Amino acid sequence: MKRLLIVVLALVAILLFSSVFVVAEGERGIVLQFGKVKREQGSELPVVYQPGLHFKVPMIDQVRKLDARIQTLDDQVDRFVTSEKKDLIIDSYVKWRINNFAQYYLATGGGNRLQAESLLRRRINNSLRSEIGSRTIRDIVSGERGDVMESALKGLLESSSELGIKVLDVRIKQINLPTEVSNSIYQRMRAERTAVAREHRSEGREQAEVIKAEADRRVTVMIADAQRNSRTLRGEGDAEAAKIYAEAYAADPEFFTFIRSLEAYRKSFEQGGDMMILKPEGDFFRFLKDPSGSN
Repeated sequence: MKRLLIVVLALVAILLFSSVFVVAEGERGIVLQFGKVKREQGSELPVVYQPGLHFKVPMIDQVRKLDARIQTLDDQVDRFVTSEKKDLIIDSYVKWRINNFAQYYLATGGGNRLQAESLLRRRINNSLRSEIGSRTIRDIVSGERGDVMESALKGLLESSSELGIKVLDVRIKQINLPTEVSNSIYQRMRAERTAVAREHRSEGREQAEVIKAEADRRVTVMIADAQRNSRTLRGEGDAEAAKIYAEAYAADPEFFTFIRSLEAYRKSFEQGGDMMILKPEGDFFRFLKDPSGSN
């Protein structure tokens, strides 16, 4: 009797334990009855269990717990083509969460997250490809980058609703050019910079020639002015000297003649080794023979 009571109590405990389930915070639960999603009576809406303690019919109801938190789909880097037929390497990510748990469960093969992300990734790729294909590289990289993400988000809101998913945000993390395009752009930029540098050097040489010619012209003018001034001063000095000589000669011609003769003697005999052949009776030796110069 006691054994039977123990067995009955054990069965009741097992029955009670199997009829209770807990939905954790950040999760939602749906119940399957004979493989079909349990819906509210008189409605097509599925029964979604909020976090907490709940009961089910043992052996009949099966509980599937789904993550109700915001998920991040960090998409793989992919190649896209712009309206100018140029390739771009774009890295993006998407924020999403389950919006319709019953529809999500049915559309993803029993709430398989990997399958949900695979289906969502296709829609993201198609939406971004459509938006990027209608814009140029300049538009995407500069001012219209936000418009691309906004338009892609609108497209995903429509296409992802059939999965029971709501896309909350679409972001482009990084935009790169393919290696071959980057090399081509680099070579073109290098050629442009080289041409600009060559033009600057040419302009510099031209300006240097102009400055040098101007400097040479100014030097020539300055030298010519200096030479003219020197000739003028020399002429004025010679004229002044001639005037002084003339005045001195007019004041005392005999003394002037004597002084000039002494200067001639000094200049003639200052070398010491020179030889002069002159007649003693000449005027050159007049003051040597007679200091008074009367002869």
